[in-house]
Amino acid sequence: MAPNGAAASNGAPAPRTRARQRARDWAEIQERMLVPLYEAVYQRLEVGPATSVLGLGCRSGLALLLAAARGAEVVGLEPEAELRSLAQDRSLRVLSDVYRELSPAGGAGWHAPAHSLVTAFEHLSCTADPAALVRDAARLTVPGGHVALATWGPSERCQSTAVLQVARRLSDPLRRARYAPFTLSEPGAVERLVADAGLRLGGGGLVCCPFAYPDLDSAVRGLLAMGVFDAAADHSGERQVRKEIAEALHPYLREDGSVRMENVFRYTVAERVG
Repeated sequence: MAPNGAAASNGAPAPRTRARQRARDWAEIQERMLVPLYEAVYQRLEVGPATSVLGLGCRSGLALLLAAARGAEVVGLEPEAELRSLAQDRSLRVLSDVYRELSPAGGAGWHAPAHSLVTAFEHLSCTADPAALVRDAARLTVPGGHVALATWGPSERCQSTAVLQVARRLSDPLRRARYAPFTLSEPGAVERLVADAGLRLGGGGLVCCPFAYPDLDSAVRGLLAMGVFDAAADHSGERQVRKEIAEALHPYLREDGSVRMENVFRYTVAERVG
């Protein structure tokens, strides 16, 4: 095994080095692509000084920063240490485990403080157990508060679909079924999660979130930072994954060398009624 910070034997970065690179690329390149989604949810729910926001899977925290700029009280949960560190560098309160770290005594039976808005902007589409995530979000929301869930929109309206297929194609065949980013985009999928968590559906919407990059290298780095290609890189090698992502991006290259893909994301709002 390569030491931390050293290159692996196949020429790829060591896991910790790769994680740091991915986190930085997410914060500097990819995260801003979802700003229209964040703002649409905040406008819909009139987020402001009376709102307490908990971001589940908040990554490097841009969505929390936007909520804080509206006057909201914000806290985040991010299990990945490198992303959590970047969020904390932005003076955000971001924890690795809401239940453990917010508990004053860590005792059994303690309940985490509830919030008037709990969001899952990026985490829902990639978590291994979406139903558990939505149930946790419901438990962390005050009665009368809201849960906001985000997924990819219909695959036929997302030009990034072909690029995301690289992640599935180059992953271990025994694990491919675990990554299906558009499963929750199917009609009724999120609604079932909402109902099973005891929440009341409160509407939602579609938001255009173009993925736009100044050049091909930035596009590859930004997409890799999403985390969905990590299993493919582990199985097929990072060099092959980069090559195939670049090939999938060629239809979206512009004459000036920039890259732009039109995408649609969907958000769903639910209310905790009791």
